[in-house]
Amino acid sequence: MPAQPAGRVEAIYITAESEAPMVSLDEVSAIAGCGLEGDRYCIDEPGEKSFENLTLIEQEAYDFLATIDLELPTNALRRNLLTSGIELNRLVGEEFMVGEVRCLGTELAEPCNYIQGRTLPGVLKAMVGRGGLRCQILEGGVIAVGDRVT
Repeated sequence: MPAQPAGRVEAIYITAESEAPMVSLDEVSAIAGCGLEGDRYCIDEPGEKSFENLTLIEQEAYDFLATIDLELPTNALRRNLLTSGIELNRLVGEEFMVGEVRCLGTELAEPCNYIQGRTLPGVLKAMVGRGGLRCQILEGGVIAVGDRVT
């Protein structure tokens, strides 16, 4: 597979509880085998076998929603990192870097009924294949808005 250009972290979101609002941060510590410091996946579901240490979504997915009159705030789909300029679907099964943090793409983060219930009618269908990426954090560090995704 040919290398793709580097992407960029546009926003960082965490939440301590599944029903709580996503909180925007400028930077966050990523902990290998756990998740983002303060995020529910690291607090409630840590462990080496967790495939949901970190979730990413493309800004381009939100841009697509806007073109079909389903405009949402960039934390609405409840992913940890909002990226731009990189095709996340191509990273399933691949190692990649988010700033200084080494990750492994494990599976697509397809939309679910929970997201549909929290957003607008039609979002679930529109986001199939655009819902983002779940990954494991293999080597931790700090992730900041503006970091490269390579």
